[in-house]
Amino acid sequence: MARILIVDDDTAFCEGLAETLSDFGHEIIVAHNTESGLHRLRTEAVNLALVDLRLPGRDGLDFMRHARELAPGLPCIMLTAYASADNTIEAMRLGAFDHLCKPVARDALAQAVRKALQCAASVPRADEALDDRDVATDRYALVGASDAMRAVLKRIGQAAASDASVLVLGETGTGKELVARALHRHSARAAGPFVAVNCAAIPAELMESELFGHVRGAFTGAATDRSGRFRDADGGTLFLDEIGDMSLQMQAKMLRVLQEREVTPVGAARPVRVDVRIVAATHRDLAAMVAKGQFREDLWYRLQVVSILLPPLRERPGDVVLLAEHFLRLGGYGKTLSPQAARTLMLHSWPGNVRELRNVIERAAVMTPGSVIEPADLDLLAQTMAVGTPVGSGLAGVDLDGPLQPALAALERAMIERALLLCDGNRAEAARRLGLHRQQLYRKLEEFGLR
Repeated sequence: MARILIVDDDTAFCEGLAETLSDFGHEIIVAHNTESGLHRLRTEAVNLALVDLRLPGRDGLDFMRHARELAPGLPCIMLTAYASADNTIEAMRLGAFDHLCKPVARDALAQAVRKALQCAASVPRADEALDDRDVATDRYALVGASDAMRAVLKRIGQAAASDASVLVLGETGTGKELVARALHRHSARAAGPFVAVNCAAIPAELMESELFGHVRGAFTGAATDRSGRFRDADGGTLFLDEIGDMSLQMQAKMLRVLQEREVTPVGAARPVRVDVRIVAATHRDLAAMVAKGQFREDLWYRLQVVSILLPPLRERPGDVVLLAEHFLRLGGYGKTLSPQAARTLMLHSWPGNVRELRNVIERAAVMTPGSVIEPADLDLLAQTMAVGTPVGSGLAGVDLDGPLQPALAALERAMIERALLLCDGNRAEAARRLGLHRQQLYRKLEEFGLR
């Protein structure tokens, strides 16, 4: 049995949560605001705290900041009905064991509480938190409420508190730079520079000068000294995108920099100390490249102290409409999606991931004469043919020259059949993969005569 503190201003929710936790065999203490909750921590022994994000006066994040001082090692689970990328990341950065959305399912609560109570102590976190950003106007915001995306946000929060190197993996267009920026923004280095380098866009012979800098006269054309990206990022974060495209010779020099924390500009006699946090990213399979001798194994280990895998958009269809609406707000277009257009977006396979989605939405917003974007305005079939038809997308059986609604129905049926195949007939898992409620999927199975 454990003593659990609930800090939430919703009396009815507190009563229900307390009753459930009591059923699990725990002793419950309830506080309805941050001040009362912190007072309980000062005066009573507590094994676990469940804290609402939105509280009157000082919020749940403020409770967590002070709880770390009053009860070091106390595991906290943040609860919220209004999950966003920033509050999820910030809660995890401050040491939250988990971040759950209301209403909380009984099984999910039991699992989170059991794991939290088994946790010996939380990882030390940075002292001060960042102010929340307005997602509606933040071009670097991470948007998504799916389980897959929330897992990414939690991992970002856990990694942001340290200076460990991070390797971000994912297909092209999934938003790997946004993850790097979120890591920087929520770290103790947030006041320092964020410098991004696309390794695939720089010729191999210029890479050393680009990263490490050079002195005047080091080579033909070096008319002045150049600091290089490492020194530009001193005190902050250096994001190395497409690290898998770096030459083996440059990889060896990178390894030395990571080991020694100093760079030697081209033509210079002495190295220069640098204080930089490295975040690297690639769409390539580095493990396979290591096996083939195309990427240094020691550098791979150095880069992936923490790894974050970004899921492709097709694996989180529930986030598609959220992202589309975010792009419409971001552009200030003053336009909305019709229900049919939203449904059409969810049925698309998105081979170009979030980058493709943004392109589709911006084009539709510019070309649509009215204030509501309809399926025909999206021009998704032409977009798919331009990108390249992905295997198993369902387009093979669609009449691209016929009416729109039958084509959408054929796509919908193909996606459902594919989801059931990939999930071995598990309808609940297929529904989650498609971003549907189970009852919605059951109705679709009946509509299409599928078993």
